[in-house]
Amino acid sequence: MKTPLACLMAASLTALSCASVQAATTLRMAHFWPGASDINTQIFEQWAKAVEEDSGGDLRVQVFPSGTLAKADDIYEATVNGIADIGATAQGYTAGRFPLSQIVELPGVADSAIQGSCILQTLYDDGGLGGEYDDTRVLFMFTTGPGYIHTVDTDVQVPADLEGLRIRRPTAVAGDILENMGASPVGMPAPDIYTSMQRGVLDGLSFPWEGMKGFRINELVEYHTQVPFYSLIFVATMSQRAYDRLTPEQQAVIDANSGMQWALNAGEVFHAIDEVGRQEAVDAGHTIRVVDAPLDNADWAPPLQQGIEDYLSGLEERGLSQAHDVYQAALAARESCAGTE
Repeated sequence: MKTPLACLMAASLTALSCASVQAATTLRMAHFWPGASDINTQIFEQWAKAVEEDSGGDLRVQVFPSGTLAKADDIYEATVNGIADIGATAQGYTAGRFPLSQIVELPGVADSAIQGSCILQTLYDDGGLGGEYDDTRVLFMFTTGPGYIHTVDTDVQVPADLEGLRIRRPTAVAGDILENMGASPVGMPAPDIYTSMQRGVLDGLSFPWEGMKGFRINELVEYHTQVPFYSLIFVATMSQRAYDRLTPEQQAVIDANSGMQWALNAGEVFHAIDEVGRQEAVDAGHTIRVVDAPLDNADWAPPLQQGIEDYLSGLEERGLSQAHDVYQAALAARESCAGTE
């Protein structure tokens, strides 16, 4: 391809060709999911394709999976600082930075990835999350399905069975609830789980079924306790500086590929992989314990309810007086988002 200078000098090229060359912009997107995962291929690569097609090739998105541009817990900050033009990550990887958003992670808020994604995007669109994302330009938000407990060789039927077990926790919020249930929570990014479990550093983990497939953890565990005690939330967001450098036409393309539709698209991908991940464990002959309606279960409700109230009260003690209101808004959105299933 000719450079803009060569374009001006080449009489055979049309003015339109020159303008196209000058307008072409490549955006670098960072995330931590494996490149071969359905999350990468069905969400981020599809988003990149949509942006390129809608811009007529003026915008191109180069996707860097597996933490190759920025490590999982550095992705949001890398996006703020412009190291990545676009980043997709879990808010819980930057503990305490998105406290109102993480209310959506609490037990009983969402029953599936589709519903959870709708709830989180609704709260953001309605302005209920304060200024938590003022340092970037949010594209869309989404969640996993409910996270469960998976262990190498312990059959967990009641919270007391977790006593002393080293369980990887995805976020501080989920970690506090695990601690309420007797476990010893261990924090680490998702890409590090497989090798840690191989080495015996972990006795188990908390993960949705999607993660069990995407990170191949079903290969290492035998027991699954399907008690939905959290969901993990994510954001795909853009460096404000990168957005401001775009032409108005390019910005319009980004805006058109932001918001609820892409939140739901992502939720549908996660939901489909949840089903595949669970079936993988079934086919392997693993033991799966199902705890329906844990907030109404005599064994599981006390630590879960305590986790909810501890988290909301903790936010209020930090000066976030709207914490209980946001929780109620999330439950209201749960009802309005029920039809997205």
